[in-house]
Amino acid sequence: MTDQADYTPPKVWTWDKENGGKFANINRPIAGATHEKDLPVGKHPLQLYSQGTPNGVKVTVMLEELLALGHSGAEYDAWLVRISDGGQFGSGFVGVNPNSKIPALMDRSGAKPRRVFESGAILLYLAEKFGAFLPTDPDKRTEALNWLFWQMGSAPYLGGGFGHFYAYAPAKFEYPINRFSMEVKRQLDVLDRHLAGHEFMAGNDYTIADMAIWPWYGALVKGLLYGTSAEFLAVQDYKHVNRWTNAIAERPAVKRGRMVNRIAGEPSSQLHERHDASDFATKTQDKIGKA
Repeated sequence: MTDQADYTPPKVWTWDKENGGKFANINRPIAGATHEKDLPVGKHPLQLYSQGTPNGVKVTVMLEELLALGHSGAEYDAWLVRISDGGQFGSGFVGVNPNSKIPALMDRSGAKPRRVFESGAILLYLAEKFGAFLPTDPDKRTEALNWLFWQMGSAPYLGGGFGHFYAYAPAKFEYPINRFSMEVKRQLDVLDRHLAGHEFMAGNDYTIADMAIWPWYGALVKGLLYGTSAEFLAVQDYKHVNRWTNAIAERPAVKRGRMVNRIAGEPSSQLHERHDASDFATKTQDKIGKA
């Protein structure tokens, strides 16, 4: 091991505001709003407050897929919440999601506005609301939900674990990088073995399970996460994951969804806010392989 001397935890942990790496300015050990700010409300019943991170992409892909399927009630306004600036700690956002994480959704189609937070919950909510992308057969439905919740439990090891220590931590240490690299490769092997016998995660049908997993693991395979991580993890070895990743990447709704609330990469691949399908008209949608 090449790490510095062992760290001895104190008897009682105390918060050091300066210790947190790239995101030290927004990480804190308490919840709640830091400032007063109302959320904007657009013309559609569905109001999304998000940023184009993997968790945000799940929901914009789902909404674009619903619209592509002909569900006009899925029209939505997507408002950009810049998480690096602490936008998720505004009072209005905290009122929608007390956990202060994107994405957050307000459904204003009923008599009373309804909040939905946590990306997996939003996918499930929309699937049930529109009767799409979640099988009705009990066995197939259960399988889709198995993989949806697999993603919700597994991705923190990829993001907050591997991604943080490999790309964002203020110093590189061998132990956490090795520990989380091992786990991410194990997860990729789980996916690869499963996809060897299935076209999509829940079988022959494209479901919310694919929409949940692809923005994390598909993006990883595409080289869109954490700099050189794809090469570091030898993602080319997972041929079935690559096949699945490439097939989903070609879906027009996925290309559109990945652009919404995006603030990184080529300007032509970014659509900071989305209020109408015509907002895509001035953008090119062939940037799925671009960082």
